[in-house]
Amino acid sequence: MLPLLAGLSVLQMVSGSVLEAFEETLLAYPSLLILVPVQIGTAGNLASIMCARLSTQLHLGTFELDPSNPDVRANTLAILGLAATVFLAVGVAAWAIGQVLGGSLSLLEVFTISMVSGMALAVLVVVLSVLSVWGSFRLGYDPDDTTIPIVTNVCDITGVLILFAVASVVI
Repeated sequence: MLPLLAGLSVLQMVSGSVLEAFEETLLAYPSLLILVPVQIGTAGNLASIMCARLSTQLHLGTFELDPSNPDVRANTLAILGLAATVFLAVGVAAWAIGQVLGGSLSLLEVFTISMVSGMALAVLVVVLSVLSVWGSFRLGYDPDDTTIPIVTNVCDITGVLILFAVASVVI
């Protein structure tokens, strides 16, 4: 577990450095500044839900790494549906708060950035969750102990990168 914790600590430092690289953009567009913590936090929560559900299925003996597995498909649809609902509300709220803070982005721009980056992050959450639960089990680790920290840390970095990639296209 120590190598895993050390690796995740390094990953968190990289995440902070990535965020610092986009400091000027965040200060220029307050709506993006609001979206960053909410997006990566929501992705982490979705990842925790997905990992916990898959890990429970694994312990019950019903988990199979197969796209035709109805339980995996149901969990995937639930995560994507929840993500669509949350990122829609987050986009509107970030725009409204950004307007109060003097933001210049339109509702359509903030909404598009929130939805596209959020849904891309949700797809990443599903893929990472399935692979981390399966990989952890195959390596002999209890997925309850390893998957949530791994997936949430990876989502922190990729969430920032995806958000700014989408923002650079939209703005």
